[in-house]
Amino acid sequence: MANKFETIEAANRTEFGKGSARRARVAGLVPAVVYGADLDNNLHLTLSHRDFAGLVRRNGVNAVMELDVEGVKQLAMIKHIDQNVLTFNIDHVDLLAITRGEKVEVEIPVIIEGQPAPNTMVVQDADTIRIEADVLNIPEELIVSVEGLELGSQITAGDIKLGEDMTLIDDAELLIVNVVLPAVEEAPAEDEEGETEGESEA
Repeated sequence: MANKFETIEAANRTEFGKGSARRARVAGLVPAVVYGADLDNNLHLTLSHRDFAGLVRRNGVNAVMELDVEGVKQLAMIKHIDQNVLTFNIDHVDLLAITRGEKVEVEIPVIIEGQPAPNTMVVQDADTIRIEADVLNIPEELIVSVEGLELGSQITAGDIKLGEDMTLIDDAELLIVNVVLPAVEEAPAEDEEGETEGESEA
């Protein structure tokens, strides 16, 4: 759970545009914007790429952090990360300013564990579900067990157990898991076999 958060040092950004963003990245910094209803104006910042990437690895894409903006503290959570498709470096990040006790809507990964009944397989139809949770108590993931489930069994979003302070936002009937028969490989067509035999006889 994200009931504890790390502090990330940030600096105010006064230069804008592609050129300044590129210079920031070369210097090992990530351009960031913090927005929120309680802020008079959006905050334009730079963060250490190393520190921010480490926070994401440890806490996930819904991570909550305390920003130290040149001595001024602000709680924030990740809303969107722009990642370079070639280098996978973080190019830009959008952060949402938050307050203690606030509830937010987030997408949480659903992780499947266990094995279904013999001669069946699990199809996962949805990888995430949307919930509302206390901003300081957001789960990194939700675990769903398929241990021993028989053919035809299904798990919907409404079947997933949530914490007391969490509310499902997605439709309760949203299909998450379906237990089905394994795919069977089709045998080669007869005419193809005939062509093959004919070629070998020639």
